[in-house]
Amino acid sequence: MQNDAVWVRGVTGIQLHHTTNLQDANRFLANAVMALRAAQVRTGDEQYSALADQLKAMAQEAGALESQARDRMQGLHASDPERFVRCREGHEPWPDEIQAGFVPRHTCRDQCLYHTHDVLDAIMQCTCGQPPCRACAIGGTP
Repeated sequence: MQNDAVWVRGVTGIQLHHTTNLQDANRFLANAVMALRAAQVRTGDEQYSALADQLKAMAQEAGALESQARDRMQGLHASDPERFVRCREGHEPWPDEIQAGFVPRHTCRDQCLYHTHDVLDAIMQCTCGQPPCRACAIGGTP
């Protein structure tokens, strides 16, 4: 297993499923295809077009992987909505992701929509009285 640095998109309040990473990969590949096509148009060099064709095929494969992962995530939502919520909230890992070494999502910096952001409709979602962050209790740092 490689120890390469991985950019993780931070979203306060939810643990994103890896479909988000696959969506990013597909988008980045599509942008590279468009850039190479533009370079080919400007230069007339067919090397750019050949590379764009390869990346287009990779983008299609990434899109297929994203669809499969999204189907698994939606299947979990349909079959076990309570577990889906626990995964989304970061209390347990998504079932199709690596389970070993999972640390609950840090909730100590979550903000209350009602009290912090004055969203009046969010009074029933107040998070101010939640117990201390499980991840910090385990010994991780935010």
